[in-house]
Amino acid sequence: MVDTIKNDNVVDKKREIKYFYQNEDYNLKLIHGDSLEILKRLDEESFDMIFADPPYFLSNDGITCKNGKVSSVNKGDWDRSKGFYENYKFTKEWLSLCRKVMKNNATIWVSGTMHIIYIVGFAMQELGFKILNDIVWYKKNPPPNISCRYFTHSTEIILWAKKDSKSKHYFNYELMKKLNYGRQMKNLWEILPPSTEEKKFGKHPTQKPLALLDRIIKASTKENDLILDPFCGSSTTGVAAVLNNRKYVGIDNNIEYLEISKKRLEDAIKKKENLLFKKNEF
Repeated sequence: MVDTIKNDNVVDKKREIKYFYQNEDYNLKLIHGDSLEILKRLDEESFDMIFADPPYFLSNDGITCKNGKVSSVNKGDWDRSKGFYENYKFTKEWLSLCRKVMKNNATIWVSGTMHIIYIVGFAMQELGFKILNDIVWYKKNPPPNISCRYFTHSTEIILWAKKDSKSKHYFNYELMKKLNYGRQMKNLWEILPPSTEEKKFGKHPTQKPLALLDRIIKASTKENDLILDPFCGSSTTGVAAVLNNRKYVGIDNNIEYLEISKKRLEDAIKKKENLLFKKNEF
């Protein structure tokens, strides 16, 4: 097992960044802090791909159904809307900062529901991004709509964009075609929510399934590419990066979620090393 450094012991003095967790052998870093402030300190044009799962601003004291029981939709103060213009201002600011740290041919993926995704799309175009696709993530077994006044929400949108119209983005077309049984992969993806196994170290209210990030990383990056997740939560992006031989930087302002991230990353490293060991035995 490789040595790891954790709990704010490592400081990048050049950029005044403390690493909550770092694994130099696998090029993994977790940073505790405000995403906007950290993004300002990162080197410009340094990342090959960004996946962002920002606040959706849907914590409005409503109710939903979870495990057959009525449950609050509230996820935390970080997910409360401050009104359209404040949501827009925040979205445009973090997207602008992400654009600065993207390499010229890098791409960015941003997930969201109707509560935020249209603001994201507008801000992207305003900043000069070129939207490549809108991926529709279809959830086969969504929670029912308790009010019975709307259609049941069963999708999320993921916008995939490159830095500008002149960028030459990477797309692993042949692999995506192979994974889709020899046919071009469509932008409608049916992927199950995170399994119990994926939440064994703790639960994050907006955790994405590993299969989703695995596909995104395979589609738009090459081995050893550097991936950033500015709202990393429990670091599904990082786990997928480890398993696909990519480098990873995750940022979050919640210590509890970063602790889950650390455990998940170390578990992914163990699984990877066990697979390599078994492979070398033969």
